Amino acid sequence: QVQLVESGGGLVQAGGSLRLSCLVSGSTFESDGFAWYRQVLGKQRALLATINSSGTTTYADSVKARFTISRDSAKNTVYLQMNSLKPEDTAVYYCKLQYRDVWGQGTLVTVSS
Repeated sequence: QVQLVESGGGLVQAGGSLRLSCLVSGSTFESDGFAWYRQVLGKQRALLATINSSGTTTYADSVKARFTISRDSAKNTVYLQMNSLKPEDTAVYYCKLQYRDVWGQGTLVTVSS
């Protein structure tokens, strides 16, 4: 059974940075792709970034050039580096298997102005 556990959320001032981590267990990590989503209170979850098994990445326009998704097979971990954070980035951030409906529990990011 695949499990995803996010960490690294917290409170940061506008303009600051955070790195989210998604620890993956129960998966053939090297052959899986992953995605990061976020959900603002009262809105649907929005796809932010994906990384496939080959390391190819895609980004939503809203975070392109500010966020970077990466993966570390030695640590079975997927990362989301977030720079130049804005108050509108405040949300719960989720890790997900790219092609299966398996989600982590989410981690809250709050960006103060």
